Amino acid sequence: MASNAAALYKRIQEDPDHKQLLFRQALQDPQGALKAICQLGSKLGLPVTSDEVQEYLSDVDDPETKKWLIKARGGL
Repeated sequence: MASNAAALYKRIQEDPDHKQLLFRQALQDPQGALKAICQLGSKLGLPVTSDEVQEYLSDVDDPETKKWLIKARGGL
C-alpha cells in the first residue's frame, strides 16, 4: 500500500482546495486530518492506513511538505 500513499499524496497535491482544507484541519486536529486522508484514499480507490500516511510523509523530500508537517505537529 506504500504506492497508494504516494498516489494519494499526488492527488491531494493536485487539488489546491482539498490540500488547503486538509492543512487547516491538520493545524487544529492532526489525527482528524489523518482520518480524513484515509477516508479520501478509500473513496478514491487508494486505501491507506494512518501509519502508511505518516511513514510516507516522513520520507517525502519536499520543503513545502516538511513545513506543513512542522506546523501540523505544533512546531511553530
